[in-house]
Amino acid sequence: MSDDADYILFDGPALIARGPMPLVIDAARQALADNAEARLMAFNSQSGRQVDLDLRTPPPAPRKAGRPKLGVVPREVTLLPRHWDWLAEQPGGASVTLRKLVEAASRDPAQQRKAAIESAYRFISVMGGDLAGFEEASRTLFNDDRESFLANTQGWPSDVRGHALAMLGWT
Repeated sequence: MSDDADYILFDGPALIARGPMPLVIDAARQALADNAEARLMAFNSQSGRQVDLDLRTPPPAPRKAGRPKLGVVPREVTLLPRHWDWLAEQPGGASVTLRKLVEAASRDPAQQRKAAIESAYRFISVMGGDLAGFEEASRTLFNDDRESFLANTQGWPSDVRGHALAMLGWT
């Protein structure tokens, strides 16, 4: 499975790498080679979730014969009988209809904004939780108040503040 996500790597408050996971892992290895005391933290730059880095050298992947996996993962969905009945009547069946509903909901601007705010909060909670103005910045973040957020994060390290602002589209 390919990983097209974008990641960021910080050493303390300094942004030292951005890009796909292999690039971030290489940067982490180099940072630790340069300074064994480096305080590295990696994040998914979209979701704001902190990620663990596996810095072990992976063995070469064996080639597999046959059809490639398409990344489809079966999961359980619990619905009422009337929901299943409605889905069964839809063109393409339940899977197609559910995918269309999920895609439509994910394009909703209000949902996208809410997701951006929650992602930025996850990021600043880790990177800025002990910085001056964090509580006020959090409140203004959830109020979607750009000017107050800027004022409350004025003294924050520029890379931390800059990434939070980029996540919010406030750059």
